[in-house]
Amino acid sequence: MKEEIVKLKKERNAIILAHYYVADEVQEIADYVGDSYYLAKIAKESTADVIVFCGVKFMGESAKIVNPNKIVLLPEKNADCPMAHMATVENVKKIKNEQDDLAVVCYINSSVELKSVSDVCVTSSNAIKIVKSLPNKNILFIPDENLGRYCQSKIPEKNFIFNKGYCHVHTAIHAFDLMKTKAKYKSALVLAHPECTGDILELADFIGSTSQIIEFSQKSTCNEFIIATELGILYELKSKSPNKIFHTISEQQSCPDMKSITLNSVLSSLKNNNYQVNVDDVIAIDALKPLEKMLDLAK
Repeated sequence: MKEEIVKLKKERNAIILAHYYVADEVQEIADYVGDSYYLAKIAKESTADVIVFCGVKFMGESAKIVNPNKIVLLPEKNADCPMAHMATVENVKKIKNEQDDLAVVCYINSSVELKSVSDVCVTSSNAIKIVKSLPNKNILFIPDENLGRYCQSKIPEKNFIFNKGYCHVHTAIHAFDLMKTKAKYKSALVLAHPECTGDILELADFIGSTSQIIEFSQKSTCNEFIIATELGILYELKSKSPNKIFHTISEQQSCPDMKSITLNSVLSSLKNNNYQVNVDDVIAIDALKPLEKMLDLAK
């Protein structure tokens, strides 16, 4: 199956992009593995004719928006992110009408419709840097409240307005379970993603995006870590630091949408154009602006 995927990639001038949260065997055959920001950047710079995006719907949409003339494929049609839909265009427009000096900051984990009414997109790796650079006093942060509150803790000079969105994987990591894991592995450092709730972040030794967690674990003199994010990150953590030990907290640390992507669905995607990502042209024009602004400000 892997050999056939490689053969079809060459024939179609295709690249495979994979998020850290997909299954190990899919990460293994990908040309690029990374977090949302890195993959958005690679998608924009790619010279491939076909982009196979092993991730969820909003990632495929983002790749299509920055590559309107390329074929973008999502191996699993129903792979989606619930948080991407946890804000509404109507509410965003309402707050924009009510607030002066407002910037709508949209986490990249969001639908194309939400991006189209936003001023700038951010990822967990660049949110603080980008929000700090904005001239606006008021920040409407959508859709993830946890990441928004973490940004607020680092940028107290700005006034944040929050939305009630969340990642069901990260909010399923509970402080009680983390404390039990810490008690069991006393010398381990806790590495947490800012999509986790505040009580988890208070117990963390390091807070960062998936790519930042991987980098920290590589450079750290510590050899043992407790990981408070999606389990798919373990593949890259162990690949980059084979002599270090990584512990998980709970069986709930797995995203079923990300894990729905298999080698078989990647192969089928390349063979049959399953499933082409299409974005309405008018919405795509509006959604492109905050994505391009993110790529520019995050340089």
